[in-house]
Amino acid sequence: MDALNDQVPASTAPPEAPPAAAVPTATPAPPPAPPAALPALGAAATVVLLRDGELGLEVLLAERPHDRGSFRGAWVFPGGAVDPADAHGQTIDDVESARRAAVRETREEIGIEIDPGELVAFSHWVPPMIAQKRLVTTFFAARMPDGELRPAPEELVAVAWIRPAEALDRHAAGAMTLWPPTWVTLHGLAAERSVDAALTRFRQRELHRFAGRFDEAGTTILWQEDAAYFAVDGAEHGAGADGPRHRLVMTGLPWQYVSAF
Repeated sequence: MDALNDQVPASTAPPEAPPAAAVPTATPAPPPAPPAALPALGAAATVVLLRDGELGLEVLLAERPHDRGSFRGAWVFPGGAVDPADAHGQTIDDVESARRAAVRETREEIGIEIDPGELVAFSHWVPPMIAQKRLVTTFFAARMPDGELRPAPEELVAVAWIRPAEALDRHAAGAMTLWPPTWVTLHGLAAERSVDAALTRFRQRELHRFAGRFDEAGTTILWQEDAAYFAVDGAEHGAGADGPRHRLVMTGLPWQYVSAF
């Protein structure tokens, strides 16, 4: 498939914010432990496949079924949970375990065989404490190898190649459902001109860790570099507060990514 077709969800709202009752009650002191201190319930791997299109860098996105499974109706990168068999005696949250899972999931979901040595790990996502499914997920990037896409019908509704900026525009218009890690990854790729440039940048930097938590209102995700991340009562969340910022504001469309740290 050369481009995203027009059959996408008619409207998209930001992921449903957790109800107020789901947010842990604040205590005066000490500050609550960050999500990174909590034991993970599982691990997952995601593969960002890249190719050079006529108008620039393109990524492969896949649409999940609207009536079943995780991320219903969302456009995602191929991937899935790390199985015990992927660990080979290591822990399931080990990067190499995730690499093996990435190869397996790509084969199972879209029928593409990836050389594990071509996978470049570039980000590591720790979900907020109140996330319904806490899977610590390693994101990998790779150039699309030769082969025909064969989406698994039980897993995916459609697959499409699309420029990152176009996907973000569709999301902003309410025409495409994206989850925060997918959105942030697309945002980071939007300025890249080629697969070589993107992969070179990923190889040259350290694996970036995103340990997230929601703000008090449940409409903004804060990551560990943000000054408000350790705030007990959310008092530091105000736009006028001093300090570094690393957050995704989802109070309305378009979402706003703030990275100043």
